[in-house]
Amino acid sequence: MIMKKVSGVLVAGALAAALAGCSSGGDAGAGDGSYTIGVANFTLSGPYFNGMDRAIKAQAEKKNVEIVSTDAGGDAAKLASNVEDLLSKNVDAVIVSGGPLESAPAVLNSIKAAGKPAVLVDRKFRTGTYSSWIGPDNEAIGKQNGEFLAQRLPDGGTVALVKGGPADNSIGQARTDGVKAALESAPGIELVEAPDFGNWSSDGGLNVMESLLASHADIDAVFCENDAMCLGAQRAIKDAGRADRIVLAGVDGQAEALKAILDGTNYLVTGLNDADVIGSLGLDRAVDILDGKKTEKDTVVPSPRVTKENAEKYYDPKGNF
Repeated sequence: MIMKKVSGVLVAGALAAALAGCSSGGDAGAGDGSYTIGVANFTLSGPYFNGMDRAIKAQAEKKNVEIVSTDAGGDAAKLASNVEDLLSKNVDAVIVSGGPLESAPAVLNSIKAAGKPAVLVDRKFRTGTYSSWIGPDNEAIGKQNGEFLAQRLPDGGTVALVKGGPADNSIGQARTDGVKAALESAPGIELVEAPDFGNWSSDGGLNVMESLLASHADIDAVFCENDAMCLGAQRAIKDAGRADRIVLAGVDGQAEALKAILDGTNYLVTGLNDADVIGSLGLDRAVDILDGKKTEKDTVVPSPRVTKENAEKYYDPKGNF
């Protein structure tokens, strides 16, 4: 029987241990039903960010916290405007999901000026003052995927890298840097970086993979900076009749990717960066701060490697992501 993927406050025992010291006594994030928390999403166009938004709302419902969620549609100016609107509604705190946005000084300055807590989920901006951040160690995720591929290709081979973009996206770059760090010293491994970005989407991954297949006949494995692109790449590989020769590695733990891994396809591994978990913890963190509890400034959420051997533990077809 498929075990339900954790969508609340822990990923197996490791996450519980990692978060044990995040608050100082009492029940974490009890909430008293009197808070209204704004959620400023830079974009809801991808399954990961949609899943996180839904997870925040689901956790808020459990705690009787009101949520006001916004979508900037990938526009930084609109994100700043949305935050101003949230503050005008006198929300008690703002959770910011920055997606691929590297910095948002206007957003963080506005929240700080209003004297409200700012909780960042997944994306930690390069500049600006915030109250707390919860997210993954992206380079470590990439490194563990690279180590897996090195073990898979003991005699060497060609590994293609599919990047989300844009060029300055530090999350994607950290994941790719981790893969490169693990593979560049592996004997006989050649890395091929796709010249175009997959834009973090399944269709984008499909298009980039089609181009790679047309220009490289010897690809043995593909690493994508997220699962959505890898799912598209998998379609391209299947359509080209090369599914028996090329394996895939992704990041995030999207339900469709976990299902592909469980089903024994050529999608072999992903690094868990669970939108359900991070979204839920982000809501808990905002409530903890409002409750006056002592919290960590930065919390790195464990990102276990997921393969066919353990995917059942994390797969939840009814989850938010």
